[in-house]
Amino acid sequence: MKIKCIAVDDEPLALDLVCRFIGQTSFLSLVGKFENAIEALGFLNKNEVHLVFLDIQMPDLSGMELARVLDAKNVSNKPKIIFTTAYNQFAIEGYKVDAIDYLLKPFSYEDFLKASTRSFQHINNIAPSNHHKPEDYIFLKVEYQLVKVMLKDITYVEAYKDYVKVYLLDKSNPILSLSSLKSMEDLLPADRFMRIHRSFIISLDHIDSISRNMVNIGNTQITISENHKETFMQFLSKWMG
Repeated sequence: MKIKCIAVDDEPLALDLVCRFIGQTSFLSLVGKFENAIEALGFLNKNEVHLVFLDIQMPDLSGMELARVLDAKNVSNKPKIIFTTAYNQFAIEGYKVDAIDYLLKPFSYEDFLKASTRSFQHINNIAPSNHHKPEDYIFLKVEYQLVKVMLKDITYVEAYKDYVKVYLLDKSNPILSLSSLKSMEDLLPADRFMRIHRSFIISLDHIDSISRNMVNIGNTQITISENHKETFMQFLSKWMG
């Protein structure tokens, strides 16, 4: 399925670049482009759109305000957001509205394609790839850089304010990454990682033991919350079988 998307940016050159990148991407379909968020909102209220490439700083209605309006809608088919902006101070706000990604201008087509591919996987609710071997690593935003992290090294992930702590094998200190736990849950493959608590995602490969309502990973004990117990017990029954 092609993703129906729109581009919103008050800078014509930036808007044209995003539209050109969309045209170069086989699984994206451009259904609208707008130089202000108010017109974009009117279009979104009347048309099916899966993904919005959205600038943040715009007059009248900012991109962040538009994202909050969309996020507040209690519907399952609300469009996903990829922010495109020249200002990195909005990153935390972007994660609060559960944006798929945050592209810092000027960005390359490679950056654009990675973010778009992530949105395609999320919107179609598929594994990292149906046609290729899933990647063995992810990239995490750490300060002002992207850090490559091997999936096999991740033992568990903990929510920490507007960040997450990613704990790794053979590392005494976790990586602190600007992300929400929900975004990490979407990013990590579901056959290898599971959310068992409001604040924790664990690696199923690194479970050492299970006792009552606790999972033990190394010297760390993590509680299995009531909201996640049924899903974990389903996994456990398959494991024991």
